[in-house]
Amino acid sequence: MDNSSGVGVLDKAALVLSALESGPATLAGLVGATGLARPTAHRLAVALEHHRMVARDMQGRFILGPRLAELAAAAGEDRLLATAGPVLTHLRDITGESAQLYRRQGDMRICVAAAERLSGLRDTVPVGSTLTMKAGSSAQILMAWEEPERLHRGLQGARFTATALSGVRRRGWAQSIGEREPGVASVSAPVRGPSNRVVAAVSVSGPIERLTRHPGRMHAQAVIDAAARLSEALRRTG
Repeated sequence: MDNSSGVGVLDKAALVLSALESGPATLAGLVGATGLARPTAHRLAVALEHHRMVARDMQGRFILGPRLAELAAAAGEDRLLATAGPVLTHLRDITGESAQLYRRQGDMRICVAAAERLSGLRDTVPVGSTLTMKAGSSAQILMAWEEPERLHRGLQGARFTATALSGVRRRGWAQSIGEREPGVASVSAPVRGPSNRVVAAVSVSGPIERLTRHPGRMHAQAVIDAAARLSEALRRTG
């Protein structure tokens, strides 16, 4: 057949995964969808379950497993970081401020990419820096679209409120003025993955003297545009 790789067991495993792409399946359903013999379909599904590429739902039906989501996220992150450099550089150049990309990791956020302002006063956040999820415009972005229970937990001790996050969701961007660090202002917007889930936040930051106490008026559109370019990159396959 045309899609044969010459490695039979892998071809058959790929058939099983492809069959599950459309939703949960019983063993009989897998046999019907793949054309594999019942013992073969069962053996492959159980082996894939061992590697967390297949799992079971509450009814015992086979479904795609969590390992596939982890691999997809890793692929998406690579694509995100590959695209981030030129997008952040452009954002820095048009705003004149340092630009960063943050991802959430547990109760913290990590700067995974940055383009620093070339001269003068700058708000330097080195790549790899771990910052709080309790303050700052990118923390607001990474929190605003969370599930209610996680949102409620995250707001405990935060410098921003549920009402503020409601405004962030409505506008599609966030700003902070001296929230994470005195004298520093920032503007952030969400980067969305293929499922429309917020996977990162793009930010520009700098001294309040330059960004003023209304930094969103100056830079929200540029930050939104940068986030949209990164979201588009994540939506592309391959």
